[in-house]
Amino acid sequence: EPFGSAQGKPVGWVALAPRPSYPVLGRSRVLQPVDEKPVWSITCFFVAKGYRGRGVATELLKAAVRYAKRRGARLVEGYPFEPRRGRLPDPFVWTGLPSMFLEARFHEVARRSPTRPIMRRVLPGHKGTKTQRI
Repeated sequence: EPFGSAQGKPVGWVALAPRPSYPVLGRSRVLQPVDEKPVWSITCFFVAKGYRGRGVATELLKAAVRYAKRRGARLVEGYPFEPRRGRLPDPFVWTGLPSMFLEARFHEVARRSPTRPIMRRVLPGHKGTKTQRI
């Protein structure tokens, strides 16, 4: 049975596309491009209420990376939310948490806000990007 489903019914999804598909990112003061390199962006996740806290979002993230790689991506970015303290209600972490991106081998490349790192994974065949503090 495919991951992200239970008894054949979807329990989660992830939004992924080449960054130009999300023009709002280019207009964002916090999430604007780090550089001119072509990246695929992971912008949000949804996991059904009964399946949250079980690692579904992390597995969806890993599957999104595999999908992007099969389509020729060399860089994949995510824009998680890092709470300042404590646990946030699930609806506030729809962009993911830094811990799940770290588990999926992403690293922080920029942070223009205390709570919104830009995390990137370099896929085989591409040179990396150094972290920028802006």
